Amino acid sequence: MNENRKKILQMLATGQITADEAERLLMALETEPAEKIGADAPGASKVKPKYVRVMVTEENRHGDPVKVNVRVPIQLLRWGVKLNSLIPPEARDRVNSAMRKEGVAFDLSQVKPENLDELIEHMDNLTVDIDDKKKTKVRIFCE
Repeated sequence: MNENRKKILQMLATGQITADEAERLLMALETEPAEKIGADAPGASKVKPKYVRVMVTEENRHGDPVKVNVRVPIQLLRWGVKLNSLIPPEARDRVNSAMRKEGVAFDLSQVKPENLDELIEHMDNLTVDIDDKKKTKVRIFCE
């Protein structure tokens, strides 16, 4: 066990950090070598992300920050995609029809595990613009 891991676990044991903070620090240690090498460098292995995170911050009318922080395990998304194949065709057609009525051109039958991998690969380039008068910031990324 390297020295940094020991320090993180020691801090967790003494209550200096929470389990969630320890997990993030340990994950950062895992990704550190790939970042130092550079993603484009030959022989560099890109660490597979474990979570999709959506963070929303905005100020409410009293000036207090409102925060949303959702962290979804990517494995859960993979299971959902696999479960999609179990949806009866009639139900899938109804869902697709309802989504089209709401202006969402989306077809559940087109969701495949390969699509999820492709989406995850492109999450680094994802930005979401909110057109409102509030100071809203949305970040969507993989970690």
